[in-house]
Amino acid sequence: MTSVLESLAPGMPIPYGGDRITIVSEALAAKFAPGDRLIVVQASGELLHVPAVVHGAVQTAMDKATTAFAELNRLGDNAITAFFDAFAERLSDEAIWAEITRANDEDVARARARGASVTRLRATNAMRADMIAGLGAWRDAPPGRGRVAERVDHEGWSVETVTAPLGVIGFVFEGRPNVLADAAGVLRGGNSVVFRIGADALRTAQAMMRAALQPALAEAGLPAGAAVLIESAEHAAGWALFANNGLSLAVARGSGRAVAQLGAVARQAGTPVSLHGTGGAWLLADESAEAARFHDAVRHSLDRKVCNTLNVCCIPRERARELIPRFLEGLAEAGAARGVGVKLHATAEALEHLPPDWREGVSHVRRADGDHEEALTEPIDRADLGREWEWEESPEVSLEIVDDLNEAIGLFNALSPRFVASVMATDPAVHERAFATLDAAFIGDGMTRWVDGQYAFGRPELGLAGWQNGRLFARAGVLGGDGVFTLKTRMRQEKVGLKR
Repeated sequence: MTSVLESLAPGMPIPYGGDRITIVSEALAAKFAPGDRLIVVQASGELLHVPAVVHGAVQTAMDKATTAFAELNRLGDNAITAFFDAFAERLSDEAIWAEITRANDEDVARARARGASVTRLRATNAMRADMIAGLGAWRDAPPGRGRVAERVDHEGWSVETVTAPLGVIGFVFEGRPNVLADAAGVLRGGNSVVFRIGADALRTAQAMMRAALQPALAEAGLPAGAAVLIESAEHAAGWALFANNGLSLAVARGSGRAVAQLGAVARQAGTPVSLHGTGGAWLLADESAEAARFHDAVRHSLDRKVCNTLNVCCIPRERARELIPRFLEGLAEAGAARGVGVKLHATAEALEHLPPDWREGVSHVRRADGDHEEALTEPIDRADLGREWEWEESPEVSLEIVDDLNEAIGLFNALSPRFVASVMATDPAVHERAFATLDAAFIGDGMTRWVDGQYAFGRPELGLAGWQNGRLFARAGVLGGDGVFTLKTRMRQEKVGLKR
């Protein structure tokens, strides 16, 4: 026997996880109304409230995208190519870009008033250039559907495995306007997409949809539902989208906790997920590390805060006297280049190796809510090395001293998000051993900031996947528009009377 949930009562027990119970709060009970939805996160017991109006907006967006997906299957790849060309041309138009930046100025002002970070929110000319270049890359990319991935010939018949569109892609991402253009890459493979962007960048995204993306779809003859923005600032819109079983793939980018929560919602709805949340790169020095190269890697891995920025540095005890000064120089230079002070977190042993001015000094740290005078170096427990420092302007990083590279690799595998590792060594055999034993999606031997779809591979990315929630199944860590596909198998029979 089933019925519709129309109300909640304070103290009402809600079972989750098969053998646990969570309790409805007074605040949730007061907000819940007939027509609303309640999502029970089975992994944590969190109760997520989705108002009826938000659920309706998401369902409307999904309906449009589902209809558009069917229409895209009937259209040729030339129309999709024309869309990317038209989208790029509109972003290149000064009047259109001015409209987008006016909306972005409003978003930035509101974010600053709340003391929120605006580093990734600003729609700069550099961001604009990257979006235009990325759309050009998708325009010039080969079609993403109909490619024969495998063929097996038999006597009188053959079997082909052919790439095909995946379906409706749900995309929830933080306040970075450029991601909207990046995510449009899924259209290259004949997919449709539903976006939900963070409240900080919603006005910018609305302006970009209104002035550039939607007109480009119309100009190319593609259905308007091929790319739909959910025009809601509520977190519930993301929950409702990922709980919708009409999605073929759920992609989330943002803070670690929010992304993990969204992933849990999608998984229990039976939807495959691609999560891009916790970041932070590790730099692991071997006893054979070249000091100048090590310094260069530190300096150029701290130019700005993104997911591939240096977060933890491990130095072998045997080389501490030589490499710690080079590490500190690189960190200080990165701060000076931004005109700000820096922040260091050091374990107990690392503190002992620091000079007095670093142990006892004060730094002027610029955070999202303004400038602060803080201790230049603060202690950190080894168990907390996995914490990602979300700095605004002042480079912030952790330092640890290890016995050797093997211990550093063990720490990385145990404590990091298993995302980006850079190994500083001169012995090729050391690099080969490290590559084999590091449980990381991305491994290099220099700066960590190379980990980027467009920078490294010339293709805009939907996200960079770490191995924090397990290794990826037969898929690279860079998720791009050309990586969102499924496979169809086709049989061709030439011989009449074929039978088993």
